[in-house]
Amino acid sequence: MTKRSGERRREGTGLERQIDFLEGRRASKEDARAAGDLKGQKARSSAEKLLTRTTSGAIYAILTLVCLFVGPITTTVLIAAEAWLCCSEFFRICRMGGRMPNETIGLAAALFFPPAAWWGGLLALTLVIFVLLMACACWYVFTPRANVADVAVTAFGPLYTSLAFSSIVLVRSHDAGLTGALITLAIMFSIWGNDAMAYFVGSAIGSHKLAPRISPSKSVEGFFGGVAGSVIVWVVMAVFLVPTLDVPLSIACGVVVGFAAVIGDLFESRLKRGVGVKDSGNLIPGHGGLLDRSDSMLFGGMAAYFLLLFGGIL
Repeated sequence: MTKRSGERRREGTGLERQIDFLEGRRASKEDARAAGDLKGQKARSSAEKLLTRTTSGAIYAILTLVCLFVGPITTTVLIAAEAWLCCSEFFRICRMGGRMPNETIGLAAALFFPPAAWWGGLLALTLVIFVLLMACACWYVFTPRANVADVAVTAFGPLYTSLAFSSIVLVRSHDAGLTGALITLAIMFSIWGNDAMAYFVGSAIGSHKLAPRISPSKSVEGFFGGVAGSVIVWVVMAVFLVPTLDVPLSIACGVVVGFAAVIGDLFESRLKRGVGVKDSGNLIPGHGGLLDRSDSMLFGGMAAYFLLLFGGIL
């Protein structure tokens, strides 16, 4: 009995030590667990973010493709909705920076620019600009609390978001058929390709910062990689979609559109950095706001429209 009792005591002591060791190990990781720094937590979080980002991106892409290929009217409706949301997010950033824009005037103009582009082209857009400026002037004259900075951002918001976005409507409305849809899609692909190539090249060999105070992750190498991606899409468009677009002009278009897309991205990054926010909103899970998703398209799309217009393609 004595021998068995000793063995049981030793077994109990060993088990207690093992339990104490496991509890101590768990306690030592409590802070890391609370902060989400454990390897399992990081892996699960990364997988969830990737799935969320991929799913929301796929929904956005499918919706865009459907509207583009159905026709100019559905494209106009899509762009009007996106422009309105982008303008709303821009005004949110302005409010965080201490400005008080007249959102009624600004958002109404943002809603009217794309239909004006579809209905009357550049002339109708000019009319909406005139009405917008007149409305801002009347608000400033008859509202003592309004200041010129608030008037400026009220007018600039729809011009920056909706007027620029209307370039996509102008391109799509030029040809209501399949060719028009493909050209519009190719322009979008050139801008998306610019973003993707800039990311991959920058991640692989990027060592020289492009604009470290505005966007520390962007590199000079990534910039040139992105422009190359844009040029490739434009050359493919010239060879297979638009016979009247010669290769030298397509290369020039790729360079200019790629550069404009990067400026659009940096401009929006500067806006956000000025008020200390990472995203313009949270509309698209995994991507942030719609303005975050569309910043390159605003300047890049308008550059593409004018290049095609002055090049005699539109």
